[in-house]
Amino acid sequence: MYADRILKHVESAYPQQVEFRQAVAEMLHALSPLLRKEPKYEKYAILERLVEPDRQVFFKVVWADDKGKVQVNRGWRVQFNNALGPYKGGLRFHPSANASIIKFLGFEQIFKNALTTLNIGGAKGGSDFDPKGKSEAEIMRFCQAYMDELHRYIGALKDVPAGDIGVGAREIGYLFGRYKKLVDGFEGALTGKNLDWGGSLVRKEATGYGAVYFAQEMLGARKEGLEGKVCSVSGSGNVAIYTIEKLWQVGAIPVTVSDSKGMIYDKEGINLELLKEIKEVRQGRIEDYAKNKKSAIYTPTKDYKAGTNGVWGVPCFAAFPSATQNELSELDAKTLLQNGCKCVVEGANMPSTAEAVQAFLKAKICYGPSKAANAGGVAVSGLEMAQNASLHTWSFEVVDQKLHTIMQDIFTNSSQTAAEFKDPTNLVLGANIAGFRKVAQAMIDQGY
Repeated sequence: MYADRILKHVESAYPQQVEFRQAVAEMLHALSPLLRKEPKYEKYAILERLVEPDRQVFFKVVWADDKGKVQVNRGWRVQFNNALGPYKGGLRFHPSANASIIKFLGFEQIFKNALTTLNIGGAKGGSDFDPKGKSEAEIMRFCQAYMDELHRYIGALKDVPAGDIGVGAREIGYLFGRYKKLVDGFEGALTGKNLDWGGSLVRKEATGYGAVYFAQEMLGARKEGLEGKVCSVSGSGNVAIYTIEKLWQVGAIPVTVSDSKGMIYDKEGINLELLKEIKEVRQGRIEDYAKNKKSAIYTPTKDYKAGTNGVWGVPCFAAFPSATQNELSELDAKTLLQNGCKCVVEGANMPSTAEAVQAFLKAKICYGPSKAANAGGVAVSGLEMAQNASLHTWSFEVVDQKLHTIMQDIFTNSSQTAAEFKDPTNLVLGANIAGFRKVAQAMIDQGY
């Protein structure tokens, strides 16, 4: 079979790239019904062309720390596909970053971006640099050195990076400042910028808000809602914080939050202002939350049951994995289902293992895969590009409404496609086929 042949090729060509192979396998499995129905994709070698990036850029980043010692990091930019528009995808600065993770993120970005209804292609980049523990001056010097290499490959109509883990407004500012100087021009070559010089309102809230909007659409189709329901959220970055903010706004009760050191369970509901103070102002650890709130229980990761994430042991109606890839195991999925979880919405990229995904699909709960459910961030990045092109800034209400509409459209498109293929509750199938069709047709139209 076509998909099997391509998967074998990927496994043979990239045996060490586990995350990339996982993303490709999920995609090809979901596409199987379409590929059997439509032989044109094999005729035009669409899969062969999709699993290989248009361009992969690997480079060293040389910078000096505050003691004057020379440091060397690795940098990447993987431009996967621009059939629909300029390459678009975030930059991740984290010590775990490697070629496999950057490639899986870039591959997912192709189809996520296609689902947004905006004209943007798929890419991803980053470095194994860790901003934690670095001074402002060190972060600035690293960002400048990184952009010294990256600027050759990006531009407003070529490739428009954004932020991701480890890359927030501060890092985007340093990156953009260097880019502007290197190209001697001011253009929208990065998104996630400060509001005073080309950024968009709702950008930091977008992924979290969008995940909740997507959850509402899934639940609404089953005559259910989030009001009054207990929800578990993992992570404590932008995605988690603004998922929690929107959950409170719609009447839900978010009770968990986490970071790499441990988790918080607060039966009264997470205090949003305290969380923001710890994470956005102090850049502290989540254990500080328990020191300031008596109802909170802190559990360090060393006390988690083997093979599990403690967050998913808390009984909840809806779960929002919003930290990182493969954070939710098959055992976690079974625990959630046994505890009565009816809805899982992925705020992070590929946070559920393949086995966990199958458990959710078999149970036929509301399951929103990441390429659909967390597309709010890139959607507002696309809206920032539109504002930059027109030299206008839209109000919070205008951008939020556009985001809400995009998430509704993604659900509708994914749901209708799943129903077309006789599996109406399977949004993994629906989202993958819907995104793939759009990209593949553009590739066919444009020739090889």
